[in-house]
This record gives sequence, C-alpha cells and structure tokens, in this order.
Amino acid sequence: MKVVLFCGGYGLRMRNGASDDTPKPMAMVGPRPLIWHVMRYYAYFGHTEFILCLGYGAHHIKDFFLNYEETTSNDFVLRGGRTELLSTDIADWTITFAQTGIESPIGERLRRVRHHLDGDEMFLANYADVLTDAPLPLMIDQFARRDAGASMMVVPPQSSFHCVELGEDNLVGGITAVSELPLWENGGYFVLRQEIFDHIPEGGDLVADGCAQLAKQGRLVAHQHRGFWKPTDTVKEKAALDEAYARGERPWAVWERDGVTAHRAGVGAGTA
Repeated sequence: MKVVLFCGGYGLRMRNGASDDTPKPMAMVGPRPLIWHVMRYYAYFGHTEFILCLGYGAHHIKDFFLNYEETTSNDFVLRGGRTELLSTDIADWTITFAQTGIESPIGERLRRVRHHLDGDEMFLANYADVLTDAPLPLMIDQFARRDAGASMMVVPPQSSFHCVELGEDNLVGGITAVSELPLWENGGYFVLRQEIFDHIPEGGDLVADGCAQLAKQGRLVAHQHRGFWKPTDTVKEKAALDEAYARGERPWAVWERDGVTAHRAGVGAGTA
C-alpha cells in the first residue's frame, strides 16, 4: 500500500530562530530525521511506496534523500578504498516528492497528491512526526474487514495535568488525571479509502472535514493503541526521543526486533 506523508508544515515550536527553515519531520532523532524513522516503520511492514506532501522547507527533505548516505545507519566493509554495504535502508523504496503548497491544510495536501495514488482503493497516511510501535498489519486488517471510509489510530490523552471537579462554594469534589479520563486523542496514523476525497472540500482539513463527516455517517472507525506513542511537537519532546535513542530505548524501531534487517522483516510481515 502507498503511504502519504504530510511533511510541509512550518513546525514553529521546533525551530531555533527566524533563520531556521527546517521542517519538523527533519528534526534529528539519533543519526536520522523523524521522517526516516516513520518511513522505516512502514517499510518494516512491507509498505515502501511513499508520497511526500512537501511545503515549507522542502529543499531540506529533497537534499536529505538525494544525498542519502547508507553508511550512516548500516554496517559496511571498506575494501580497497571502496565501500561494500552489508545492508541497506532505502534501496527498495519508491519516493514521490510532491510540492503541495506552503500554506495548504493537510486535507488540501492530500487532495493535491490524489493522482499519485493511481486509484488505489486503500492507502495509508501519516503526519510524519509521530513515532509508535503500533501493530500496523492488525490496524489495516481490521479496517479492510469494515465497511468504512477511514480508520484513525487513537491513543489515551498524553497530558500530565489534572481535571478538578468543583461543587458548591468552590469545594473540590474530585481530582482526576487527564490520562485517566475516558477520552482518546487522534494518534496521527490513518488507513483511508478513496471515499475520503468525497468529504474534503478545496482547502479543507483531513480530520476536521473528512473524518468528521465520515464520523457523522458512521463510517469512521478507530484503532485503539495503548502501547508506545510519542508526538514530536516541541523541542523538549524531540530531545526526549533523542536521549532515549542514545540510551538504546527505542520501541518505535520495530525494524530492530530479533536482529533482522528491515528488508527481511518487511517481507515477512507483509506476507503474514
């Protein structure tokens, strides 16, 4: 299945000043940017056709892949001054780079790459800045068996704040952590059918317009995930992921499981 990645936003909370025009998906986690980690996740499960919805700072993403250095994250042998790779990351990937506008909402970005989907009934979509260990094959299989237009991964609230119940005379009746409330957040991992385009107007949004309309019609399903899920909206969140990577704590790196390569794991998972 093709994977549409939205990577054209400003990412203002991640920037280091006015002169920094690096898009958020290019924030580094370990030796590679966020978008690479997201793409390796999909590739592990056999989905290696990517459509990048570019916008702000697009040249950073283009340059990264045009000048990609496999030796950064793969073992190799240097023999006679020549590099012999023992494994590769992106050799079997197909990446479409599509400029979708600087100011475009996510729904409009999706509309602008529709022709790259070749009419595929189902496809995947992602914000390109959230890492998870969610079981993608299960998410796809559950959606494929449902008569629905879209599936959205949802996660428990991530806030560390508490909600306070107030009674008469401002007496506190109870205190509950937000994370314990019966609420779910949009996790940013989508499985979509072509039907989604029927509900996104020109200049519209994927969630507020497309998914909201499907929800009203009872055609939006949710995949609940209580495992690892981390957004990267701020410098603090990015630093936490980077530090975890350095400690070897990277549950999102499903391609590192069992010591197998991403390619072999992707083939195995994709045919299971």
